[in-house]
Amino acid sequence: MPMPTWDQFMVPVLQVLLDGETRRLRDLYELVADHVGLTPDERAETISSGMLRHHDRIGWAASDLARGKAVERPSRGLYRITDVGRTLVHQYPSGITQKELRTIPAYTESLAAAQAAKSAIDAPAANAQSRLSPEEQIGQAIDLIHADVADDLLARLHAQEPAFFEQAVLDLLIAMGYGGAEGNATRTQLSNDGGIDGIVDQDALGLSRIYVQAKRYALDAAVGRPEIQAFVGALHGNQANQGVFITSGRFSQGGRDYVSNLPTRVILIDGRRLAGLMIRFGVGVQVKQTVQVVEIDEDFFE
Repeated sequence: MPMPTWDQFMVPVLQVLLDGETRRLRDLYELVADHVGLTPDERAETISSGMLRHHDRIGWAASDLARGKAVERPSRGLYRITDVGRTLVHQYPSGITQKELRTIPAYTESLAAAQAAKSAIDAPAANAQSRLSPEEQIGQAIDLIHADVADDLLARLHAQEPAFFEQAVLDLLIAMGYGGAEGNATRTQLSNDGGIDGIVDQDALGLSRIYVQAKRYALDAAVGRPEIQAFVGALHGNQANQGVFITSGRFSQGGRDYVSNLPTRVILIDGRRLAGLMIRFGVGVQVKQTVQVVEIDEDFFE
């Protein structure tokens, strides 16, 4: 019998966690492997990166369950079942697929940009007639990995103190090239910031400045018009005409509509975009593996 696919590991993960204990991911690897009865040879199988195959698949199963709020991660690398997970394991004791996961709003919202990627990756190997080229499959696999890292980034940022979040936002703006050649960004005092959390000088003399507001909100919480209006008022108080409002949560439609009609230039960056920018500019992440794709050197054969 072949090793379970990543989605076939979801119910075993939930079953192992049904006792309510909080467990480390590295402990889940072996507990789930024991639960499904993996053989020594199956436990020794590796993927191209050198990672154990069952570790990779169980890790993705746990990650998808976390997206659907079936398990929670109280801290990095720790997993605990939720009421949603208990319901799922009793509703689908023989297995959970993405069809079942899509009934959970939290899951569909989290994977809106990555569902197609996972479908391509998890297609049966026999489906050699896939419309996707190998390069396209690699690109979609990377998108899926980035979606998972983005979820983790937002959870980690929300778990930190507000001062840490504000500094991370300034680090990102500097990494994006704002702040001029000298990369000058200053975080204001928390007790008296006047609605401004950071200032980025665009030139050495500070003649051009970007004012920053950073709000560490819950991932599903919305920043509304009142908070944005307060930021705009702070900009006017500093005689500024441009600012960036960044949150780990999201912006309400009313807030977005308000900004679209402002004469002052205010850019809104929500949690999803924030995580994507951090991945793109290498803030809070590091490269785990580099994949080289080769092609024939035509010059060599001429």
